[in-house]
Amino acid sequence: MVKLIGSVLIFAGGLLARQCRRAECRRRLEALSDLLSSLRRMGEEIRMARTPLPLMLERLASGCGPEAGAFFRAAASAAKQGERLPEAWKQAAEALPLPEADRMAVAALGEDLHGDEETICKAISLVTYQLTKALEESLRRKPEEDKRTAAVCLSGAALLVILLL
Repeated sequence: MVKLIGSVLIFAGGLLARQCRRAECRRRLEALSDLLSSLRRMGEEIRMARTPLPLMLERLASGCGPEAGAFFRAAASAAKQGERLPEAWKQAAEALPLPEADRMAVAALGEDLHGDEETICKAISLVTYQLTKALEESLRRKPEEDKRTAAVCLSGAALLVILLL
């Protein structure tokens, strides 16, 4: 009876590990998607409305998901407190749940958020292009990663159950 309960708990742990991994992947994809759409809106606002940057960052923070919203809020509050925007942007980018290359691309954008409209829009376009490619690649690999995660978690749980019995 104890072995049966242990086996059920091990399988439950394997399923929980799989669900946690899927949730993390979903969180990363949603953050990337939110950040991408917010950066596109940022470029449009710079071109069309010429909104001051701290105000624009606050607006962007209110219109996107939790991770991207926290990123824009942190950058906006640091800019309002008198910090230089590139440093604040880079610090806020390090908290994003993205792969290292994507975080570095977003962090590098902070250096280009000064100067004329054309320079800023080109930098935003470059980063959105990179993030779009990363999102497409992640979406393309997602089914394969889901299968691999399920196989590893459930096979590991089954192996532990066999060893337990």
